[in-house]
Amino acid sequence: MNAGETQRTPWIVGVSGASGTPYAAAVLRALLEAGESVDLVVSRASRLTLLDETGISFRDAHWRDDLREWLSRGADGKPGTFAVDVGAVRHWSAGDLAAGPSSGSYPAKGMLIVPASTASVAGVALGLSKDLLQRAASVTLKESRTLVVAVRETPLNGQTLRHLVTLDDAGAVVVPASPAFYAGATHIQDLVDFVAGRVLDAAGVPHRLYRRWQGELGGGSDRSG
Repeated sequence: MNAGETQRTPWIVGVSGASGTPYAAAVLRALLEAGESVDLVVSRASRLTLLDETGISFRDAHWRDDLREWLSRGADGKPGTFAVDVGAVRHWSAGDLAAGPSSGSYPAKGMLIVPASTASVAGVALGLSKDLLQRAASVTLKESRTLVVAVRETPLNGQTLRHLVTLDDAGAVVVPASPAFYAGATHIQDLVDFVAGRVLDAAGVPHRLYRRWQGELGGGSDRSG
């Protein structure tokens, strides 16, 4: 890095194989809108989920085009809903354990796993580092950086709950992918954006994804705001 050049310090976003790829898309769009750099890790299992939920094949060799198509879609799957510039995104293959985010010396603000499958939760809690997503999360914890885990599964069995407690004890923030209704949702995108917004709240990233609670009953039914 040359003198006077600003070091790129991204948020790492890991997308696991749980259902809920619209949550990941909303988080990614909001990070980019906030002017943040992003390092993206899309697990092998999540590519199957993305194909199933959107019809998009996420390919390493064409990741920019595939990512742009994915992020342009709304939660209802309609293409061209959002205009997105993916220039601030760097993609790392999930199988690349020599990638930047695999090392604690690699600069990063923290990591968001959204959605987080129970398998990824278990892998991170147990320190398995079976792929780059798990390894990057383990590095995030050991470096005492922000780790937000947006778990998307129901019901949760005792084993998964114990893994979540382990992550909480290690300093991670567990955010269940549970939309609320007090913000006045009128569309599926509103529900998705609420969860994405809570993930970003936990990371301290500003956004405008949902109407915040103002302490006044009936605010959610007011459509004028």
